Amino acid sequence: MKTIEIKGAARTEFGKKGTNAVRRAGNVPCVIYGGGDTVHFAVPATEFKQLIYTPHSYIIEFDIDGKKERAVMREVQFHPVSGDVLHVDFFRVDEKKPVAVDLPVVLTGNSEGVKQGGKLILSKRKLRVSALVKDLPDTVEVDVTELGLGKSIFVGDLHIPGLEILTPATTAVCAVRMTRAARGAQAAAAASK
Repeated sequence: MKTIEIKGAARTEFGKKGTNAVRRAGNVPCVIYGGGDTVHFAVPATEFKQLIYTPHSYIIEFDIDGKKERAVMREVQFHPVSGDVLHVDFFRVDEKKPVAVDLPVVLTGNSEGVKQGGKLILSKRKLRVSALVKDLPDTVEVDVTELGLGKSIFVGDLHIPGLEILTPATTAVCAVRMTRAARGAQAAAAASK
């Protein structure tokens, strides 16, 4: 799985006053928890562009005033009007324990339904999976070669060695929908028989 390095500074001021001071300085208040002491720190807001506004998932390697931490992003809070990042929660990663992350879905192959005039629709862009850090791939690849017209692939249909998929099995990942042109061609073919 991809990693990204971010530098941060430990926080000593808490509460509304301390948090607002951190934001006025152009930083985002953050916290790392799980598997040890909770660490409160601040990171420059510009560092989050490459982490939040991307389809990829990362293991983040923090350098907080010289102390190293490895974590995954757990929750992001945004300002309701401006859309600015207000707060970010991270979960500490342990090499010996499975970690739950959201991985992007990548469709591979050329669907049979698309060849017949259908349109391939990606319904679920990310799937929540659990695995050891060393076993986590960058993406979840879904082969759509056998996917016919009007058919769907559900999470329960996916079997990926080394990964436990936490997204409910009844969730549709992708489907091939019939387009108007395909319906018209199908109706014309049925009328000519």
